[in-house]
Order: sequence, then structure tokens, then C-alpha cells
Amino acid sequence: MSDPSLWSPAEARKVIRGQGWDKPTSGMANGYIQANLAILPKEMAFEFLLFCQRNPKSCPIIDVTEPGSPVPQLSAPDADIRTDIPKYRIYRNGELAEELTDISSYWNEDMVGFLLGCSFTFEEALIKNNIPIRHIQENRNVPMYKTNIDCVKAGRFEGPMVVSMRPMQEKDAIRAVQVTSRFPSVHGAPVHIGNPEAIGIKSINQPDFGDSVTIKDGEVPVFWACGVTPQAVAMHVKPEIMITHAPGHMFITDLKNEDLAVF
Repeated sequence: MSDPSLWSPAEARKVIRGQGWDKPTSGMANGYIQANLAILPKEMAFEFLLFCQRNPKSCPIIDVTEPGSPVPQLSAPDADIRTDIPKYRIYRNGELAEELTDISSYWNEDMVGFLLGCSFTFEEALIKNNIPIRHIQENRNVPMYKTNIDCVKAGRFEGPMVVSMRPMQEKDAIRAVQVTSRFPSVHGAPVHIGNPEAIGIKSINQPDFGDSVTIKDGEVPVFWACGVTPQAVAMHVKPEIMITHAPGHMFITDLKNEDLAVF
């Protein structure tokens, strides 16, 4: 198989749709924006849209589908959000009920899909600045944690912010702030650097989502707001049904990273 980092978004989605890739998508189709997914019934869509608008660090909106349509017209008009993600999660009343590789059987004309910015997008920029990404080096999923940082409530939607973590040298952390600040549509600058307990993380080696990674001597953990936040919100709000991506298993859009960069 050719190098997944060199695949076009259409090639990556074709492999995923054909059940040829069930792993996290970090490092795939380099140069193109990856997105988190949240699918809700139409009657909850406005409140969730408002929640995203009030919490742009955690839930930056890339695209929203028309009710009943699985096609993200602005970000990938030949794609299908029911099949083009390696792994999905079905939440029922706030509980994780199932993980699937295809959600076509759950889809109905009442559903609205939200694609939200993902930190995998700015990882390419970090690598270009010689900042190593540990979970890529160790072939693991990025570690993600629930925090004590409350999101801004919107209607029935409320809950804790989830963050992703990348360990690095202190000098690299300063550069990482500068680099990722250019990408406000995919979480932007970190929300915290250093002591995990200050944001309610009791054990840095036991993430709530994803995998633990090595933190070497002299390194500090750097935390970014994470698009897995809607899953934490789902656990808190307990909607009858909410469909999301599995953490680390993203939707790859046709939009280029630089399309969302601020100069």
C-alpha cells in the first residue's frame, strides 16, 4: 500500500469506505483538513449549533449538512459522512452503545451532521517547524482528557471541555503556541501548558480517550481544546441518540490546511 500521508482526500475516503482502514487518521492525506463528527436529530440541531458558536475553541464548525443529507457540500461534496470515517460511536441516552464502521443503518431523514475542526490539521505545521508529535512517533492515538473547564451552556447542551495533549520541550511549546495560533478554525493555540491537575486531570498516563504516550524528562504537556468535547457533552446531556466519530478516527475533507490559516 502506498504512503497514506500522500493520499488525496478522495483516495483516503475511498479506502476507508471500502473498509480498508480502521485506524486513527493522524498523518493521512497530509495538507488537508480533518474533522470531528457529531450527528443529532434536527430538533436538537439549532441548540447544538449555538453551543458550537459559544465554544469555538472546542467545537469550531467546518461544515453542517442539510437535514437528511449525508453529504458535506462545503467541505467534501462527493463524500458521505455515513461511510467515510474509519470508526463511529453510537451514544444512546448518554451511554456508548456501539462502535461501527458504517452508520447507514442508523441514518434517517431527520438527522443533521456537524463537522468540527480537528487538531490533526495543525500537526503538519508543527512537524514542519521541527516539533515532534509523540503519538505519531509511537503509532498511537492522541491522548485526550476530560477537564474541569466548563463549556458555555446553550439550551440543553453543557458539559466539560475535552483536551488533547502533546508533550514537548519547553522551547518547542513556545513555538507551538505561535504555530497553532494561525489555525483558529481547528482549535488554535493551546488552552493550557504544564500541570495537568490545574485543569482537573488526575493522571496524565490514563487518558479518558485515545492512548497514553511517553513524556520524556524535560518535557511539558501541552493541551489543546478537542473536538471530542461533544462526546463528553453527550454523556452529560444524555440525548436519545447522538452519533460521533470514534476518537482519533476523523473525516478527511477536501479543504487544504492553509485554507483555514491566518497570516
